[in-house]
Amino acid sequence: MNEILTLARENLISPIILSFVLGLLAAWVRSDLSFPEAIARGMALYLLFAIGFKGGVGVAAHGTDARLAAALLAGIALSLVLPLLAFALLRSLSQVSIMDAAAVAGHYGSISIVTFLTASTLLTERGVAAEGYMVAVAAAMEAPAILSALWLAAWRGEGAEKPDAKAWREVLFNGSIVLLVGAFVIGWITGKDGLAQIDSFIVSPFKGVLCLFLLDMGLIAGRGLLNSRGILRPGLLVFAFLMPLVGAMLGLAAGLALGLSQGGVALMMVLCASASYIAAPAAMRVALPQANPALSLTLSLGLTFPFNLIFGIPLYLALTELIMRP
Repeated sequence: MNEILTLARENLISPIILSFVLGLLAAWVRSDLSFPEAIARGMALYLLFAIGFKGGVGVAAHGTDARLAAALLAGIALSLVLPLLAFALLRSLSQVSIMDAAAVAGHYGSISIVTFLTASTLLTERGVAAEGYMVAVAAAMEAPAILSALWLAAWRGEGAEKPDAKAWREVLFNGSIVLLVGAFVIGWITGKDGLAQIDSFIVSPFKGVLCLFLLDMGLIAGRGLLNSRGILRPGLLVFAFLMPLVGAMLGLAAGLALGLSQGGVALMMVLCASASYIAAPAAMRVALPQANPALSLTLSLGLTFPFNLIFGIPLYLALTELIMRP
């Protein structure tokens, strides 16, 4: 246990994590610090392109085989199953409506790409390699959870509307998914030669941009918590911190079963532990308009996201290091 805590502490003392903490503290003292919306969006687009491109280059360098297909299928299966577990856990811990529980469950089956980006960067800092195709797994895990959430709402008789073309468009063509997958394909096609051409753009500045982006996310999460304290009942708090751990353990089991590297297992844990606050809210707004979006965002962005960044990721990385140490 002491060794896990030591490794977790080493990962926690990072400019990336501390930038997010700074944002939280600035929000809590009600500082006027803020980023213009255009700059924040530009940083998000940059990070998505960079991680997608580098993931594609990684696949091009190592080739594709049955392991990639197996990882994609496992990611899709986990994204379908996690909302079912989240729904059952949330209903057992709180009195939220079935519609709200289904919407929250969809957020917790989908993934947070920013959490994935942070974990990928921390792995790089520690010199831990991961399969390049994990970025493709991340993209594949966005949409299936939305399907599970809609099925839960319809199955429990809450009158969910049948998803129409607009709902499917929100899920499948969300900007983050299009950019992530598109950059991955470009990196896959161009390989190391393509990376060499834009190395100074997507490699060297990456960590600095991520620090500023997480500072902004800390501000958003902190202010969201300040404005949503009235809906945070004890059962919801327990869910927001327990569900990531449940997901991480499923990701650990799946990563080990797939034979992933230490970095790959850690990223699978992070994907299963994270909760969406980009793609899922957009889809739920269209498909489940009866659900309360403030509840889903408070849990996923205000509680689970900070928990994963400050405590979860260091813990997951430390755990894989202990389990899979040579």
